[in-house]
Amino acid sequence: MMNRLKTYKFSELYEMSSGISSKKEQAGHGSPFLSFSTVFNNEIIPDELPDLMDTSDKEKKTYSIIEGDIFLTRTSETLDELGMSSVAVKDYPNASYSGFLKRLRPLQKDVTYAKFMAFYLRSYLFRKAMNNNAIMTLRASLNEQIFSYLDLILPSYKEQVKIGDLFYKISEKIEVNNKINKELEAMAKTLYDYWFVQFDFPDENGKPYKSSGGKMVYNEELKREIPEGWKDGTIGDIGDLTRGVTYSKKDIKTSIDKGVTPILRATNISGNVVDLDNMVYVPDEFVRNNQVLNQYDIIITMSSGSKDHIGKNGFYYFEKKVGFGAFCAKLAAKENFRYYLYSFTQSDFMFETIKNESLGTNINNLNNSLVNGFKLVMPPTKVLKAFNRLSEPFYKKIASNLQENQKLAELRDWLLPMLMNGQISVGEAEERLSMVAEARETYSNEK
Repeated sequence: MMNRLKTYKFSELYEMSSGISSKKEQAGHGSPFLSFSTVFNNEIIPDELPDLMDTSDKEKKTYSIIEGDIFLTRTSETLDELGMSSVAVKDYPNASYSGFLKRLRPLQKDVTYAKFMAFYLRSYLFRKAMNNNAIMTLRASLNEQIFSYLDLILPSYKEQVKIGDLFYKISEKIEVNNKINKELEAMAKTLYDYWFVQFDFPDENGKPYKSSGGKMVYNEELKREIPEGWKDGTIGDIGDLTRGVTYSKKDIKTSIDKGVTPILRATNISGNVVDLDNMVYVPDEFVRNNQVLNQYDIIITMSSGSKDHIGKNGFYYFEKKVGFGAFCAKLAAKENFRYYLYSFTQSDFMFETIKNESLGTNINNLNNSLVNGFKLVMPPTKVLKAFNRLSEPFYKKIASNLQENQKLAELRDWLLPMLMNGQISVGEAEERLSMVAEARETYSNEK
């Protein structure tokens, strides 16, 4: 049976307020603070806010955060990133929020359910309306005018609770996987540092090489001591670097067009995590065979409007064949160097070198010869294979978790309109979720 949907004026259900206009010296200490980036990257505000702001009691009261509040990004470089939402599903005592955000506080009870709104406002249904109204104002800035145009098309409060709680359960599962992945990445990094920075890999007796008196020799190329018998090399020796696909706006197609390839862009790399969100599609003939990503290729940002983003990179953990844009490059490891090369690209040394290269210049890009020329230590094959045996389980587990997250997110996006319209029940939706979990277990066992 179809659910009855009702249309409301957003501005009649919520009151809009602007955030705090803080000074630089207030930042980094004091009380919890909700930033632009936290809202942009989370449909639900995290339990613990990662930022701090030194605020007065009056400011804490004026710019408070309580359960049910919705926060929207106020400005953006592009219209499709304007008004990204994050919802508070609990109170945040003593917290305040950024002036780059708008707070929407409920004026009603039992009309909107916070957990449902968290996912509804991020859905294609609402984002399309947001974009259309933003275009009308010709400005990428959220204001009272845009707010007054926006409608909310909602099921009953009772249905919102069922859907919101189900989607919150999905979100919690995704978050658990993300936390596990961070721990696994930290373990992998510690192993790399221990073996190839401190050189305390196991010697023939199973003892830490350098700490146990293993012989070290000075290497002129690397300007440091390395274990006896080891060599120096470059990224170009252990990996193949390929620049991405060049295309223009007029070349972009949709996912339903025939003969198209999805393209990842620099915006798909957040920290060291690569996602499959908001890809663009171009004709197949634009993409060469070597411009397709394979699982465990490294994708690296080569050009950006910000120096902070140059060199950010991540493993491509998925099996789906996708291309990548011209502002990025693919780094495919040779022979046994997959995990070693990735660990190097994630190292402090790599990022410091990139930072030094661009210091005092206006250049926000890397060229192939620079990346290929990065110097590194070359461990013997025996040591490398031992490192792989220990590292591989970490990365296989991360791949499994990320693939499950991707399937959960896709299922959630598909389910929302189906649940709202009553085309599928919450019980049926839960069955589909259990199928994702079973498929994940099968994948893990096969690997």
